[in-house]
Amino acid sequence: MLRQHAVYGGQAVVEGVMFAGRHYHVTAVRRKNNEISFFESPRTIIPWVEALKKIPFIRGIVAIVEAAAKGSQHLQFSFEAYVEDEATPEERQAMEEKRKSGKKGWDLTLILGVAVVGVLSFAFGKLIFNVVPAALESLLFGRRFGIVWHNLLEGCIKIVFLLAYLWAISKTPMIKRLFQYHGAEHKVISAYEAGAELTVENVQKFSRLHYRCGSSFIVFSVIVGVLLYSLPIFEWNSIWERIWIRILLIPVVIGVSYEVLRFTNALRDIPVLRWLGYPGLWLQLLTTKEPTDDQVAVSIASFNRMRELDRQVNPI
Repeated sequence: MLRQHAVYGGQAVVEGVMFAGRHYHVTAVRRKNNEISFFESPRTIIPWVEALKKIPFIRGIVAIVEAAAKGSQHLQFSFEAYVEDEATPEERQAMEEKRKSGKKGWDLTLILGVAVVGVLSFAFGKLIFNVVPAALESLLFGRRFGIVWHNLLEGCIKIVFLLAYLWAISKTPMIKRLFQYHGAEHKVISAYEAGAELTVENVQKFSRLHYRCGSSFIVFSVIVGVLLYSLPIFEWNSIWERIWIRILLIPVVIGVSYEVLRFTNALRDIPVLRWLGYPGLWLQLLTTKEPTDDQVAVSIASFNRMRELDRQVNPI
């Protein structure tokens, strides 16, 4: 009988990894002095939000907005730690004096502000990713073909944009290290789900690719979009109609894509059907890199601390 494990997710941050537990979100970052610093935030349970998470197609939108909000807080913490490590002694002293003169830690106003920025950034990025390819395809090809062919061309433009963007940013040192931590996050989750002891040596044996990754979600959103936009009820007669349809259908595409992601993850152990998740895994060849042992150690530290805090709330 297979062991049943809780389903955990996470994300790479600057010089570290964040893991989301049932009760706590924890980020661990490697500091310049080689120490590991932690940022821990309790998960706020809102009954009506939890109820929405149980509704198919709606739960995907809720989960992604929540992840964008919470993830932005932890990304901000990691960035501030990185800036402090890279600062001159004079700059660090000024930072310390500023902290002493103000409130310590993260007050509610700052947390809410960062969360809102994170959600708006996600929404803006999603808007650009949907509108620009549709507008570009319309400008290049007009209305020469059937709607299905236009949608396929739009999907191809999206994929080209996405691959070019990821390839370009992966060449920068900071993003390359971010992608290495992304790989470390996946390895830890895979090792945990396999029931392996979480040591650096054991974790490094696992793949840096994982079916539940957000990179897979991006690929599925393109595929789902092409199929959804091709329905006769979404026929368009001008570029502006086409753009408005794309904007209005963003929540629908997100909701359906999330369900597809869950479906392919459930089938990953079934021969032949597991191929449904391969497009997302292929994209992860760009969004993840093989991590170093030190990076895996940070990821393990974050995961173990998250589990420790979760057990304090609900021993299992």
